[in-house]
Amino acid sequence: MGRRIRVGEARGFTLIELMVVLTIMAILVSIAVPRYMNSLTKAREAALLEDLYIMRDAIDKHYADTNEYPSSIQGLVDKKYIRTVPVDPFTDKSDTWVEVESEEGNGISDVHSGSPGVGRNAVPYNEW
Repeated sequence: MGRRIRVGEARGFTLIELMVVLTIMAILVSIAVPRYMNSLTKAREAALLEDLYIMRDAIDKHYADTNEYPSSIQGLVDKKYIRTVPVDPFTDKSDTWVEVESEEGNGISDVHSGSPGVGRNAVPYNEW
């Protein structure tokens, strides 16, 4: 036969036990959140580097094929060097890229992020 519980003898957790569990959970969360935020930034920086590499490579290929720089990033899309203008991972927009005019002044020779933020390497994203 099972043990009978008398009236007034309720089972459950005490307030102190609940407080200890909540404190442990708070400590674990305070360790995990900064690591999670750092990993998000790291992933965005990797995406930015990849986008910049692809667009710069397309600019170089356009120049090698036509002996002139493209008029804009959209010009690369129009001539099928890239499928679409990528979204800047830090501004979440595709129209914030900063196009660098070529020395001859006949198109763009480079592209940078339009984000005002600073990378984990202390270099602003718009200088990458």
